[in-house]
Amino acid sequence: MKFGVVVFPGSNCDADTFYVLEKLLGQQVARLWHKDHDLQGVDFIILPGGFSFGDYLRSGAIARFSPIMQEIIQFAENGGYVLGICNGFQVLTEAGLLPGALLHNENRKFICRNIHMKAQTNNSLITAQINPERALKVPIAHGEGNYFAEPDVLKSINDNNQVLFRYCDEAGNITADANPNGSIQNIAGVCNIKRNVFGFMPHPERASDSLVGNEDGLAIFESILSLVKA
Repeated sequence: MKFGVVVFPGSNCDADTFYVLEKLLGQQVARLWHKDHDLQGVDFIILPGGFSFGDYLRSGAIARFSPIMQEIIQFAENGGYVLGICNGFQVLTEAGLLPGALLHNENRKFICRNIHMKAQTNNSLITAQINPERALKVPIAHGEGNYFAEPDVLKSINDNNQVLFRYCDEAGNITADANPNGSIQNIAGVCNIKRNVFGFMPHPERASDSLVGNEDGLAIFESILSLVKA
């Protein structure tokens, strides 16, 4: 299959994502510049992490209006697969493609460290092949990763099984102490109601190679590839 990785001014995980998909998993990958309108015939779009437009205003608030987002919104509305990682997740919430919002971390500090999270559903392309009892060790690096949703939205995403991951401890326990940023109900990632748009704050592309001593993040990319064929 063919992936597209969007590059905004300030993206800093696009090369990491490209490396995992092309070098480790042998997939065809296109770089999609934020000013372009051509999606180059991709099957799956990834908005990577970083600090698009310097995170001015709110993280993702300016990138949401980049020209390519017009095409991505249409692509998603037509059923195309879109994944936002960290800053990409923020862009997708700003664009209204995912419910909720990402607020400043509860401690008002930038956090960069390994955390644990576990899948909350197998009813998604991202998590279908991940053992829900497995605690994945994946790094985070964000200042605005505190997931928030109004009570009615929160009820809806829970009722519709849209929560992809929750923060947990190494043993898989979902506790307040395991929550790194104050996210409501320990939510680390969600999908849309149609289950074709996904977003989460942790960085699986930074935990996908034996060279860095951690391959837990590879499980997410392998889940995608196991269900979507070229």
